[in-house]
Amino acid sequence: MLLWQIGCISSLVRGLRGRASKNIELNQMVSVLKDTWALMLGMLLLMLGNGLQGTLLGVRGSIENIDPSTMGYVMSAYFIGFLGGSKIAPVLLRRVGHVRVFAALASLASAAFILYAAVVHPIAWLLLRLIVGFCFSGIYVVAESWLNNATSNDTRGQALSLYLMVQMSGIVLGQLLLNLADPAGYNLFVLITVLVSLSFAPILLSNSRAPVHETATPMSIRELIKASPLASFGSLLLGGIFAVLFGMAPVYATERGLSIAEVSYFITAIYFGGLLFQYPIGYLSDRFDRRYLIVAVTAIGAIAAVFALFAGDSFTSLLVIALIIGGTSNPVYSLLLAYANDYLETDQMPAASGGLLFINGCGAMTGPVVVGYVMERFGIHWFFITIATLMSMICFYGIYRMTQRTYDIAPEDAAPHVVVTNRITPMGAEIALEAADEAQSQEDGETQ
Repeated sequence: MLLWQIGCISSLVRGLRGRASKNIELNQMVSVLKDTWALMLGMLLLMLGNGLQGTLLGVRGSIENIDPSTMGYVMSAYFIGFLGGSKIAPVLLRRVGHVRVFAALASLASAAFILYAAVVHPIAWLLLRLIVGFCFSGIYVVAESWLNNATSNDTRGQALSLYLMVQMSGIVLGQLLLNLADPAGYNLFVLITVLVSLSFAPILLSNSRAPVHETATPMSIRELIKASPLASFGSLLLGGIFAVLFGMAPVYATERGLSIAEVSYFITAIYFGGLLFQYPIGYLSDRFDRRYLIVAVTAIGAIAAVFALFAGDSFTSLLVIALIIGGTSNPVYSLLLAYANDYLETDQMPAASGGLLFINGCGAMTGPVVVGYVMERFGIHWFFITIATLMSMICFYGIYRMTQRTYDIAPEDAAPHVVVTNRITPMGAEIALEAADEAQSQEDGETQ
């Protein structure tokens, strides 16, 4: 009887602790929203516009009879601009502050969006995509700098999670806006411009200033490759996969003859898959040899891409395949980053993240060009053949690396898995790593 009473009391105490913990988390999330609402609302509007513009441009290119090879160059320009923006934006931050930089870059992006419809020419589009990529890379740097300044160690993890959710939600919802008007007209381009222009308002209502961000311990690309060949090579190929999926998918869908609604659902399925599978794969990442997960996830993605070649005209099958490919490609970046961090010191991790983002961007610049060329020369089915090939290369290289290095890191000693995307800047990755490290330290303190 006494033991039963003790057990009941223990269960009650655990329940009260769990409820108290949930209340603390809820209060922290409310605090995060209070401090960052302007940033989150502005980013949501921006991502609605950015999510729609990539798909709309791919569809409009096919309507204007621009061949896939040329569209590949147009789409790749975004990633070239993105790399440039990530380098120049921190310099601008030091000179004029994050609010002015945000307003200037968003204004420039807004002007570029309306010019897409005014100047329908591949060269003009290529230059405009370059500008848009530059602007959004700089905007992400500003947003993540603001996020870092507006939160404390206790709330930084929740803030980053909310930020990433806002990013992904905006992109997913942006695909559905494609159904609001005819892509051959001006209205959707005007809508994008309005959304981006409105994003200034909540940001400019805030008077917070971000501090100058200090760069962590530097690491050269050569050092990064030596520390983790799998993470480096995998990031390069994954950049190509991302660029193919999010740059050329609208071109493929339109060339295949899908309706405007079907194109939007197809792209939405790719993004939604990434959102759906990110956390379950991250959960497994902290419990198994990460190379097994990298190999397994990319193998599933490659198989799904091969199945797409035999799906026929079934749109339902195409949506399922898009969901699986999106769900297997997006989490791989976080897996590669976590695996690289297993072999690095804590102060090297942010710099390594920046290096992997650079390598990923190099792959992204070439992905649309290659797939656009092969789609035009050999047929649109090479969209999925390219994805299957790149996924398979990561998979087989992962298997090879298992024969070259023994993974003898215990789960409790492994670097924390943080959910990041290739849209996050080195600053955002550093925030994620710091938040994960802080959470791990608190957990270790509670268990002692």
